[in-house]
Amino acid sequence: MFRFFESLVDPYGPYEQTDVPPRRLWPFLRQFIRPFRGVFAVTALLSVIAAFADVALIWYVGRLVDLLATTGPEQVWAANGTEIILVALAVLILRPLLLVGNVALLHNTILPNFGTMIRWRSHAHVIRQPVGWFESDFAGRIANRIMQTPPAAGDAVFQTFDAMAFASVTVVGAAIMLTEADPRLVLPLIVWFVLYAALVRWTVRHAGPASKASSDARSAVTGRVVDAYTNIHSVKLFAHHDKELAYAREAIEHARATFQKEMRIVTKMDLALTILNGFLIVSITGWSILLWYQGQATVGTVAAATALVLRLNNMTYWIMWAFSSLVQALGVVQEGMETITQPITLVDRPRASDLRLTEGRIVVEGISHHYGRGAGGLQDLSLVVQPGEKIGIVGRSGAGKSTLVKLLLRFYDREAGRILIDGQDIAEVSQESLRRQIGMVQQDSSLLHRSVRDNILYGRPDATEDQMIAAARRAEAHDFILTLEDPEGRSGYDAHVGERGVKLSGGQRQRVALARVILKDAPILILDEATSALDSEAEAAIQEALYGVMKGKTVMAIAHRLSTIAAMDRIIVLEDGTVAEDGTHSELLQKRGLYARFWDRQSGGFIGVEEAAE
Repeated sequence: MFRFFESLVDPYGPYEQTDVPPRRLWPFLRQFIRPFRGVFAVTALLSVIAAFADVALIWYVGRLVDLLATTGPEQVWAANGTEIILVALAVLILRPLLLVGNVALLHNTILPNFGTMIRWRSHAHVIRQPVGWFESDFAGRIANRIMQTPPAAGDAVFQTFDAMAFASVTVVGAAIMLTEADPRLVLPLIVWFVLYAALVRWTVRHAGPASKASSDARSAVTGRVVDAYTNIHSVKLFAHHDKELAYAREAIEHARATFQKEMRIVTKMDLALTILNGFLIVSITGWSILLWYQGQATVGTVAAATALVLRLNNMTYWIMWAFSSLVQALGVVQEGMETITQPITLVDRPRASDLRLTEGRIVVEGISHHYGRGAGGLQDLSLVVQPGEKIGIVGRSGAGKSTLVKLLLRFYDREAGRILIDGQDIAEVSQESLRRQIGMVQQDSSLLHRSVRDNILYGRPDATEDQMIAAARRAEAHDFILTLEDPEGRSGYDAHVGERGVKLSGGQRQRVALARVILKDAPILILDEATSALDSEAEAAIQEALYGVMKGKTVMAIAHRLSTIAAMDRIIVLEDGTVAEDGTHSELLQKRGLYARFWDRQSGGFIGVEEAAE
């Protein structure tokens, strides 16, 4: 039975992706509701039937009281025995089946699958965002919104069916039953309902913004706490324990203050509701007793009316809390939408083709990019890298080295100019096909919190075990990998490396990252301080491995340690975002320009800080 209800909707089913999701609440939810329309319709119908059944049961209790009060035991059974048995069977069999169906649709079909669908599609959208988008926000806050929005949306749907629909039908059923008993009994119910609706409206207007503010504040706390945990080495290194506590306390106190405002609204609502319900109980029960006293109502009417208002009294507290939960949930959804629904700005062109790499020739034509600031980055840079050529790129910090690499990988779209690979504008080809042809080792190579095997195979998932181990050997990583063991007892290539690879030393992380790129075997290779985390002996071994990897590839190597690129075919010196010098190591030394000054002033192979300060 469970499997039947759980499989009614596939949360991973195909859907039409969009680069610009709806930014308003209802259109945002509607795209997820669409696959559930049939399930929602049946659930709503069952909720209505269940609510009417409960009101009908109260009505029947009143009828039974009248029968018992006006007729003897033998006459009651003789005249109404079959009716009583049928009602009993309905309560014992039909009502449980009805409620089980309703509960199963809510708990086994809607709640698990609705939230899963939102989380899956939201993650699929967010992970398509460009690198710059992630650099502008906390990873913890992004993840928090991806995680908290789906359950909040599921809670909103649950409250709608479990409380809103049930309550609405109960009030309508109560009005019908009271009208049938005596139309005058409906008047207090109408007055109460109008005041109750006004209270609900007031609660929505005030609780909605307060809930959103509270949710925003909680996200800010998460962002600050995760930021401290992610950079725990810096926190400890600079002895800023108290500073981080104060920084977190500021956000925590703001979250407390916003939550206090939200709870004040809840307290006011609860007090008003208590007064309203007192009016409902006294007015309907008292009026029904008065009608009985005047001989215009039966004892059963009094009993049914009293039972009904007591039920409404209990239900209204539940409904108001449910409604508050609904508003809070929608507030959380709206807060999550601020991240989830941001449009993707760096997208493939319509019908973008795959990059067809034949030689590996790179042409940079008049590229300018300043990250929207009007300064920094690159300015009208032109450059040609011939197929199979190995070039080194040097320059002071801020000269544009990293910007050039990011534009080549299309992590950003250039503001002017174009980049061609084998005559194809990289802006016209798909991003994935471009990046599949480029291997890169960065200065700070972070690893996934998975096994060493998974991290190396990330370069080429279909590689064999022997190919993976061969890549690790070429990166001088195989021997130390065999000595690894994690706290769970996994060892060797099965050992997990921790978040961003923190369980490995810097040199070990770099070697695993090198193995990953070696296994990828892309025809274009980018090295961004690839051996910076290694000691001299390990660097010499890795450099030898890299020279082997470079054979037949187009290579761009960024380095501050000039000795690592002295043997390149050509060296490009960047200054203020453009090419200042271009030539071999010997040619640039003979020019006695920037490169020669870097070389003369470097200490241990690094560009001198004195030069950077000039």
